Amino acid sequence: MRVGCPKEIKVHEYRVGLTPESAAELVRAGHEVFLETKAGEGIGAPDAVYEKVGVTILPNADAVFETADMIVKVKEPQAIEIARLKPEHILFTYLHLAPDPEQTEGLMKSGATCIAYETVTDKDGRLPLLKPMSEVAGRMSIQVGAHFLEKTHGGRGVLMGGVPGVRPADVVILGAGVAGYNAAQIAVGMRARVTVFDKNPARLEELDREFNGRLETVYSTRAAVEEAVQEADLVIGAVLVAGAAAPKLITREMLKTMRPGSVLVDISIDQGGCFETSHATTHDDPVFVVDNVIHYCVANMPGAVARTSAFALNNATLPFALKIANLGAEEAMRQDPHLANGLNVAGGKIRHEAVAEALDLTYEPLAA
Repeated sequence: MRVGCPKEIKVHEYRVGLTPESAAELVRAGHEVFLETKAGEGIGAPDAVYEKVGVTILPNADAVFETADMIVKVKEPQAIEIARLKPEHILFTYLHLAPDPEQTEGLMKSGATCIAYETVTDKDGRLPLLKPMSEVAGRMSIQVGAHFLEKTHGGRGVLMGGVPGVRPADVVILGAGVAGYNAAQIAVGMRARVTVFDKNPARLEELDREFNGRLETVYSTRAAVEEAVQEADLVIGAVLVAGAAAPKLITREMLKTMRPGSVLVDISIDQGGCFETSHATTHDDPVFVVDNVIHYCVANMPGAVARTSAFALNNATLPFALKIANLGAEEAMRQDPHLANGLNVAGGKIRHEAVAEALDLTYEPLAA
């Protein structure tokens, strides 16, 4: 198969869909790999490194799309990239379609087979291709939250760990999944006072045992969240429903009860955000203020630590990319129902039930 990897064009997105190591594995398996020139520079991988492992460097994205059968990316295709897609293309990348009707319409019109990293599952129903970026985003959320809590950046002027005689920051984490767990690790490590909310009692028990009393766990109800945010310095939104829009857990009314200069970090923004007042921002202009509360809603947080993120992502995506290249998309999904769960759009139809429900469109599964 001819596998193409264009340079990412989202604002301040430095990751790359194929690292040199992943490209080399595809070449060893007998496939042709085509890379847009300078696509790997954001992770410190110049064209020459790719050429050494057998990759063909092409001058622009148009050439990559025209040459390749499968397009491997990181972020959702932008409008100009969607326009390059053809029915014979396989697109393998993050899509996050639930809050994005325009992208969805474009992919449907393209006729391409579009497989989303974020809805591929494993045998336990987890999301293995989302996990590495959730780990990165969870850890980064505390880092950026601490940054914007500083008075010089508009925050309350609170040190995460406090000092002897002065209490540390109060951190509320909504969601105890991969992102929330990683946020908790860093927040606890910084000696903040941490409270984690989730609706899964078994998961809360796991965190209670693992952290041995160094954080509090609370079953998530509206009343409990509403009470907690009144005292919070930093709130991390880390909820996820696979393929669906994120539920809105912090309302505009709740903001009015929060401390001026407190910070919200919305990791769920790719799925529409879990704060009612959230809208996507970029690394160029990462925050905005509503009712004296700072909102950090960057939609590609891991792009800021591109090298770490790209290698972590490729570790997870490479086995699936190889399977698609070796067997073709249709046969690969027939043999692997977990990969098939990643199919969002094909033949102009919505093929993922949660995506269809979120966008109020017709769900049409592929014939078995």
